[in-house]
Amino acid sequence: MDEVITQTADARTYEVRTFGCQMNVHDSERLTGLLEDAGYAPAQQGSTPDVVVFNTCAVRENADNKLYGNLGHLAPTKKQHPGMQIAVGGCLAQKDRGEIVRRAPWVDVVFGTHNIGSLPALLDRARHNQEAQVEILESLEVFPSTLPTKRESAYAGWVSISVGCNNTCTFCIVPSLRGKEKDRRPGEILAEVEALVAEGALEVTLLGQNVNTYGVEFGDRLAFGKLLRSCGEIGGLERVRFTSPHPAAFTDDVIDAMAETPNVMPSLHMPLQSGSDRVLKGMRRSYRSRRFLDIIDSVRARIPHAAITTDIIVGFPGETEEDFQATLDVVRAARFASAFTFQYSRRPGTPAADLPDQLPKAVVQERYERLVALQDEISWAENRTQEGRVLEVLVAEGEGRKDETTHRLSGRAADNRLVHFAVPPHALEAGDVPRPGDVVQVEVTYGAPHHLVADAALSGGPYAVRRTRAGDAWQARQAQPQSPGPKPVGLGLPGLGAPAATPVVQGCR
Repeated sequence: MDEVITQTADARTYEVRTFGCQMNVHDSERLTGLLEDAGYAPAQQGSTPDVVVFNTCAVRENADNKLYGNLGHLAPTKKQHPGMQIAVGGCLAQKDRGEIVRRAPWVDVVFGTHNIGSLPALLDRARHNQEAQVEILESLEVFPSTLPTKRESAYAGWVSISVGCNNTCTFCIVPSLRGKEKDRRPGEILAEVEALVAEGALEVTLLGQNVNTYGVEFGDRLAFGKLLRSCGEIGGLERVRFTSPHPAAFTDDVIDAMAETPNVMPSLHMPLQSGSDRVLKGMRRSYRSRRFLDIIDSVRARIPHAAITTDIIVGFPGETEEDFQATLDVVRAARFASAFTFQYSRRPGTPAADLPDQLPKAVVQERYERLVALQDEISWAENRTQEGRVLEVLVAEGEGRKDETTHRLSGRAADNRLVHFAVPPHALEAGDVPRPGDVVQVEVTYGAPHHLVADAALSGGPYAVRRTRAGDAWQARQAQPQSPGPKPVGLGLPGLGAPAATPVVQGCR
């Protein structure tokens, strides 16, 4: 026992700071696993880590300013702590490469999206050589899911089914940084899902830049629907989600698989980007508004209670008021449960950055505000339709608030809506409070614009708790040291319910 304590005390400590999309959040789980596999330990709250790793995003306009601002704040800290190292990885590292070390010479390691597995070796080399190590590969070295992982959640997890993207959307820089689509074999994916379930997880989210093009690399255009059905055969797996599909490749066999596989949840994130066919053409989005609405109609015909969310970009170069009105028309027709709206921002390295007719900021802002107001109105109306329904909610960790009066907890319904629910007084008095990973049945009493409230239990309404092995796994984790680093920095993502729902950007759809 004494030897173990000494090793822990002497271990170099780390902190991983994540910016951007859900793929980055998942990559950070790999980075954390790699570091711990190499003997590093999570830094304790309030302490200065020996290693700080930034896993970066390059999608938003101010992504580089945020990174260099954070690096600047760390510079004096590093001076005060000899031996401290700073590493920068992810999409911005893949794009900027040696520019990072030029602008922030106190950075020790720069690594790209294709070689996250090299991080421990690069840190060792930088310490030994006492100079910065920059290693950026042009193609994938090792599929990330083969690397060690430290999962952020005990009850839910991400499973990457592919990396990269074969689309050429003019506003998006991600394909040039993540590369062409690479697909994992179905057996590898299902083995990872089974392993997660064996560890206690009830929910998995399948990840890909475009999940429904899965299979393109090995020539099976029906592979994604088959994968969903195979997930339905895994005992103990209660919830399957996926993000994000592309409308151009979304086929009826996937809708059938969703409708006919009980553990595939009735939620769908389907990025629209624009309701104008002219703008969609300029974006190189290979579908049109009618095709998009037909998908929505087909999903609702097969899955009536499905909650559908989307991404929309306002102010793409050359967008006219008529184009914008077309977007509002599609939003009215689609009646999204929620929408993640973005003002177009010029990104160097994307074709759209060089297009004429870049819109004035004031015009984009005004349109953005009109779109948000319309969607908020629709979201509120849609959430009001949930009042009186009894929902099954997977209790989450860090999902919302714990009200002092009602002692509300939070979680996700099957359709992915966020639910704040009250625990009845008799359960509180008995200490019978559901844990993250447990499942509760509650009645919705109020539909707010961005969440549901379920307080019926306070007046004798429906309330039931199912204690699960996922809740057991969460409870067992509480006795183990956890990485206390900052939660991933969010830029806007549909709540996934897993792990610890943090908003993240949908910039590569």
